[in-house]
Amino acid sequence: MLVVQKYGGTSVGTLERIEEVAKRVSKAKASGNDVIVVVSAMSGETNKLVSYAEHFSKTPQSREMDMLLSSGERVTSSLLAIALSAMGFPAVAMSGRQAGIKTDKFHTKARIESIDRLCIEKELNGGNIVIVAGFQGVTELGEVSTLGRGGSDLSAVAIAGALDADLCEIYTDVDGVYTTDPRIEPKAKKLDKISYDEMLELASLGAKVLQTRSVEMAKKLNVNLVTRSSFNDNEGTMITKEENIMEQPVVSGVALDKNQARVTLRKVVDKPGIAAIIFRKLADENINVDMIIQNVGHDGTTNLGFTVPQNELERTRAAMEEINASQTVEYDSDVVKVSIVGVGMKSHSGVACTAFDTLSKEGINLEMISTSEIKVSMVIAAKYGELAVRALHDAYELDK
Repeated sequence: MLVVQKYGGTSVGTLERIEEVAKRVSKAKASGNDVIVVVSAMSGETNKLVSYAEHFSKTPQSREMDMLLSSGERVTSSLLAIALSAMGFPAVAMSGRQAGIKTDKFHTKARIESIDRLCIEKELNGGNIVIVAGFQGVTELGEVSTLGRGGSDLSAVAIAGALDADLCEIYTDVDGVYTTDPRIEPKAKKLDKISYDEMLELASLGAKVLQTRSVEMAKKLNVNLVTRSSFNDNEGTMITKEENIMEQPVVSGVALDKNQARVTLRKVVDKPGIAAIIFRKLADENINVDMIIQNVGHDGTTNLGFTVPQNELERTRAAMEEINASQTVEYDSDVVKVSIVGVGMKSHSGVACTAFDTLSKEGINLEMISTSEIKVSMVIAAKYGELAVRALHDAYELDK
């Protein structure tokens, strides 16, 4: 059995924790498995390196940042390989380049294009545990590249897919995927299994367990993912194909996204192409627009509302000023998005109605609504965010 294990920054945050990871990895090897481990930088290391760069420049060259930031994962991989070898388990550390990970040319946000599986297979066939520095690869021109936020998860999934691994385990500081954030709702329940599509929605809606890019790749490459804690032996959550889950609940989880801001354009000239002008400008500025609502036009004008990440609000404001349109623009950062997710919603009616009714009983006004086949998202005032999560969790009996 070929197993890929990925350990995040908190899991390898100290020498003692690296030693604990080595014990867990050695146990998997002693059980007769071939093991590939992908590691992040030790917690805090990347931020420290960024601060070093910003001492000299607030806008350092992206190529040099890749050279700098990729060093953190290489340190961790080397230390883990040394620890395993000292325990009597031969291990070899590999950079992204040595592992055969080829990316496109976009520094600090590269995408994996291919993996030469022979590089890792050679070491596995030699009896070694392979420790790969995550978050990095190499361009066609031989330049070091990094994959952006969540890059180590992406490295692990891509390697698992390229080598047809039986399992890809993502070790973090949480036990798995919960029906909602346990810090908000203590009755939240850990899910045994969840589909790729549900996990994608939850990840995009604010759940922090996995990045959407890694889940998208797992679905594309048909990689069975398990997310679990590196601090205990509890069973984690399997992220897999929908057909691998026997009983699908109507709603699987409730997500809260606090990084939201609403933009409302009033008295927009109601003519073909005006929306295209507005959203083309936002796209050119690489601003991610989420929910969009346009009212029926009257008197030759209409109102247009949309949401953007709160941390992109100032850039959005600047973009709107550059358009220099005659409409009035209002900005509201005091909002959140609460969502319910579940593939079971496809075959059940009245799911959205339950959500609307539940929030109405709590006196919560819905400012925007967006739906898909497996999701209902609602923008509400920020002060009601956690109350809404608890109320919806109870309404769909997710603790049972």
